[in-house]
Amino acid sequence: MSAAPDITLVEVTKHFGDVRAVDGLSLEIPRGSFFALLGPSGCGKTTTLRMIGGFEEPTSGSILLGDRDVVGLPPYRRDVNTVFQSYALFPHMNVFENVAFGLARKKTDRAETRKRVLEVLELVDLAGREGRKPKQLSGGQQQRVALARAIVNNPRVLLLDEPLGALDLKLRKQMQLELKRIQSELGITFVHVTHDQEEAMTMADTIAVMNDGRIEQLGAPAELYERPGSAFVAGFLGVSNLLAGTVTGAGTVLLESGVEVRGDTAGLTGAVSAGVRPEKLLLGEGGVNVLRGTVKESAYVGVATQVVVATGAGDVTVFHQNVEAGGFAAAAGTAVSVSWSPEATFVIPREGSRA
Repeated sequence: MSAAPDITLVEVTKHFGDVRAVDGLSLEIPRGSFFALLGPSGCGKTTTLRMIGGFEEPTSGSILLGDRDVVGLPPYRRDVNTVFQSYALFPHMNVFENVAFGLARKKTDRAETRKRVLEVLELVDLAGREGRKPKQLSGGQQQRVALARAIVNNPRVLLLDEPLGALDLKLRKQMQLELKRIQSELGITFVHVTHDQEEAMTMADTIAVMNDGRIEQLGAPAELYERPGSAFVAGFLGVSNLLAGTVTGAGTVLLESGVEVRGDTAGLTGAVSAGVRPEKLLLGEGGVNVLRGTVKESAYVGVATQVVVATGAGDVTVFHQNVEAGGFAAAAGTAVSVSWSPEATFVIPREGSRA
């Protein structure tokens, strides 16, 4: 990846009446990256994408594509294309005509148009279907047509607005891998908006987790998951056990229950939460950090059994991997120990604080 950013946002703010949808957002998206804006409904991610695409104008701030400020330019004068959740295909046109639409508007010659359309249909695995109408295609195939129509113009940036939201689970997972492959082959910058953390983590090189119009944390998927910087990020990217305590020294937290646990305190002091993911917990005393309690409830969920254990530090959720035939079963009230390694512990400011 080049160090030069394809997209730069500088103190971008967007108001809708009295509502501040985006609040002083500054961001650089490197050329050739697969970048995700992730967050709950109303966090400002779609508004940010629409401002990059030219469908909304910022109240203040700058938006640069390369070194060109594009604020005030209409969408068709920005070197970006957008793929929407709704596909927005022309029902009266066949696949070839839908994909060629942008090239026709640019008055690209017929031979070049045919060459580029057939190449991009091959890329999205739709070769041989160029004569079909959208209604003759599955939802996944229609989404591929929308993607082909966007990338045939060779945009600098492709914007993806919840593009897989209308697909069923199996097809959505398949398309996640397809989009990642296509982005890798093309090498152009993809900016993907989603509320689905698994989708973002599957595809993106870098994720910006948004909350209340701001970026809560920015980083690689593994970094955000393993070392969240706030309770919001820890809770949004999967399930987390957050245990209230106080830092008593470098690498130690005294829980409010009186149990001391070890982990990277990340330079924090005072009131914190020591966190650990459910899949990193063991039933038994095999780890350095140990909590004792009783089984509150359990549920078989296929690859794991989810066990909730009531401890002095609060309820703790464990994902016990079902390596045994028939899974794990423990009656409510059974006394158990829960343990984990210091390396699995992350420490964040107590909820309500920012990292």
